[in-house]
Amino acid sequence: MKKLRVGVVGVGHIGKNHARLYADLVPAHFTAIFDTDRAKAEELAAEFGVASAGSLADFAKQVDAASVATPTNTHFEIAHALLECGKHLLIEKPIAENTAHASELARLATTRNLVLQVGHVERFNPILSALETRLTRPRFIEAHRLSPYPNRSTDIGVVLDLMIHDLEIILHLVQSPLEKIDAVGVPVLSRGEDIANARLRFANGCVANITSSRISPERMRKIRVFQEDAYLSLDYQNQSGEIYRRSNGKIERETVAIEREEPLRRQLVAFVECASTGRAPKVSGFEATAALELAVEITQRIEAGRSA
Repeated sequence: MKKLRVGVVGVGHIGKNHARLYADLVPAHFTAIFDTDRAKAEELAAEFGVASAGSLADFAKQVDAASVATPTNTHFEIAHALLECGKHLLIEKPIAENTAHASELARLATTRNLVLQVGHVERFNPILSALETRLTRPRFIEAHRLSPYPNRSTDIGVVLDLMIHDLEIILHLVQSPLEKIDAVGVPVLSRGEDIANARLRFANGCVANITSSRISPERMRKIRVFQEDAYLSLDYQNQSGEIYRRSNGKIERETVAIEREEPLRRQLVAFVECASTGRAPKVSGFEATAALELAVEITQRIEAGRSA
């Protein structure tokens, strides 16, 4: 089988990592980079021995599939153009700046029979795979995602920047209609909120409490899931976890065995496989749109609360 030609649009902080991993992926042939910063694109292209395209149209001629790792407000225009050219896409999260654009991209990919995967990279963290195999019926979920101020992605608030990872995972785990949302948040260094908390209540009775901050002195990416027979405490960052179960009148702790691997690498391998075979991705445009809709709703409630 002929190797899939892959490329990267946008080689900033995240795009550089896509390029680094594509250069090492045996199932794919890394062929091109496009960035409006020509000097940056040419430097990285020389490092990996690929072409630095002079335009998006030129880039499209050199790839079969691509990662879009540009600022969120450019996702729709770039992704729409590449889908129209028949290219399979992995778009970094959030899929688009608004839900109308997100729905349009998902619809266009389906119409063109193209793979559209969205970069909710935590779905490829080995720790989540461990959780999924042990999950029965979650009753309460608590998620914390904290980081120092990033000096990037500040065109969006922390809900769309960080919390959306946990929102997509929780929607995936609970699989029940959402009935109630309570949300608070405040801006500190940005125009949008830099710290936020959301409490979600689902129709099946599950409650999720999510806290995200990008003004923390420490980094933390953890999720705790309480179900009828166990309590699971998992650390995405360190790829470690513990399960607590009741046995003979006492609580016993079990360490979760994890085969550690870089989640982004797993995500790109999965994307190449989906684009090569037509298999549906873990996070499609429609699932990413659902997460975006929830993130936007939470953001709007935070803004309404601040102006009240």
